[in-house]
Amino acid sequence: MLSDIEIAQAAPMQPITEVAAALGLAPEELELYGRYKAKVSPAVWERVKERPDGKLILVTAINPTPAGEGKTTTTVGLGQALARRGKKVAIALREPSLGPSFGVKGGAAGGGYSQVVPMEDINLHFTGDIHAVTTAHNLLSALIDNHLQQGNALGLDPRRITWKRVLDMNDRALRHIVIGLGGRAQGVPREDGFDISVASEVMAILCLAGSLSELKERLARIVVGYTDGGRPVTAGDLKAQGAMALLLKDALKPNLVQTLEHVPAFIHGGPFANIAHGCNSIQATRLGLKLADYFVTEAGFGADLGAEKFFDIKCRVAGLKPSAAVVVATVRALKLHGGVPKAELGRENLDALEAGFANLEKQVENVRLFGVPPVVAINRFPTDSDRELSLLAELCRRLNVPFALSEVWAKGGAGGIELAEKVLTACEGPADFHFLYDPTEEPKAKIAAIARKVYGAARVEYTPEAERDLKAIHDQGLDNLLICMAKTQYSLSDDPALLGRPEGFPLTVREVRLSAGAGFIIPVTGQIMTMPGLPKHPAALDMDIDDTGRITGLF
Repeated sequence: MLSDIEIAQAAPMQPITEVAAALGLAPEELELYGRYKAKVSPAVWERVKERPDGKLILVTAINPTPAGEGKTTTTVGLGQALARRGKKVAIALREPSLGPSFGVKGGAAGGGYSQVVPMEDINLHFTGDIHAVTTAHNLLSALIDNHLQQGNALGLDPRRITWKRVLDMNDRALRHIVIGLGGRAQGVPREDGFDISVASEVMAILCLAGSLSELKERLARIVVGYTDGGRPVTAGDLKAQGAMALLLKDALKPNLVQTLEHVPAFIHGGPFANIAHGCNSIQATRLGLKLADYFVTEAGFGADLGAEKFFDIKCRVAGLKPSAAVVVATVRALKLHGGVPKAELGRENLDALEAGFANLEKQVENVRLFGVPPVVAINRFPTDSDRELSLLAELCRRLNVPFALSEVWAKGGAGGIELAEKVLTACEGPADFHFLYDPTEEPKAKIAAIARKVYGAARVEYTPEAERDLKAIHDQGLDNLLICMAKTQYSLSDDPALLGRPEGFPLTVREVRLSAGAGFIIPVTGQIMTMPGLPKHPAALDMDIDDTGRITGLF
């Protein structure tokens, strides 16, 4: 069996100018990064912005497990299947972070015969967008410490600086550091730390900004810390937004590549899904909806995190109306949610499958909460028995949800035709898209709506620190910001060990972070890691490149 990278390396690619032409893009509207990658000029938006939108299709999933679900693979495969049905289609994904790629997660380019290419470039430096985010973020960090060194006219309290530095690599040793040591000329000593670049508020802002002017406005609103008296200090106070936007001017432009079957693919932006909103950029989505009749995109992790944030944050900010949502599930993952250890997932177990189906049932309910028609994609694995697949189909029928067996990993677009047909039918059906909460509600009411309706929590509890955080947000007049929950991706609850469909649990908010530039507040539940560490055997140890430039070990 060929590996993902071997499949990708063997696939013929079309020049990106030909891929773009299928969307009606002229060569002069592209900024080429070699033969197979390009950025799309902002002038295209001015040309197409009055066109009607195509159909917006979200791909989401059950709560992720070590057994694998295949959300990105399904997104790519569904796009290819729709193209085989003669539809004008484009897809959109997030950009992979180098940290997880060299750590444990693997790539974010799909798999098997449903991948985006050039896969190696996409999973490595790509067009440099994440590096631009890293540099812009760290420029603001440098300006903060320089302001302290040069007299601190704003009265910024070194003990209350909330803006960390970032690096696009898993490095646990940098989570907590001390800077400014070595004497007066080396800066003001203080505690600091690093997050991974895709957890940066700058990344969230890049993906939510609709224009360069909006980008600067949002950057200016970033709160970097507080004075002794509790007054917030912003990037605008430091006059940092202009230089930061300068570093991000090219990163703001959407990237265009292709799938293995030459379907146009926008890959742009990569905010974390459990600390930020976990979606590709508004710029790419808006553009794709104007250029294609069907636009397929994904949101990070399960529907409780990714889909909720896609609907309540991204769709609200961008004025989007989804036509359908695909909920991806596998027999293996559902058995794990039903209590089967990972080592035994290859054995038939109908009882565990039925028990674990409760997680899929809840995620389908979550999609329906927003008035979006759901379709279940059963991502087939070779170990799935016929009896297990038959039971899962029967459970979907009882739930009255359309479903299709998907074999896009093994067969590419040809393995997703049934899924494409079900999605096309869903897109033509009635939809009543609406949001879960009103932004003008006070923060606790918005948090409660998500916790109870989406997660199934019985109540929300707040630590004293979280209560102080909410008061500070209230005192700044920012109660009307959107909610971006930070929660484990593995469970509907805030406890990663509670699989399936836990009920009646309390959800504990231990702190509340402010992302004023992004336009949301982040209630943090459980232990959320914003700078991952490497595993005992990092994926990087298996990677290499030979004298011809051929890469091996990259998935």
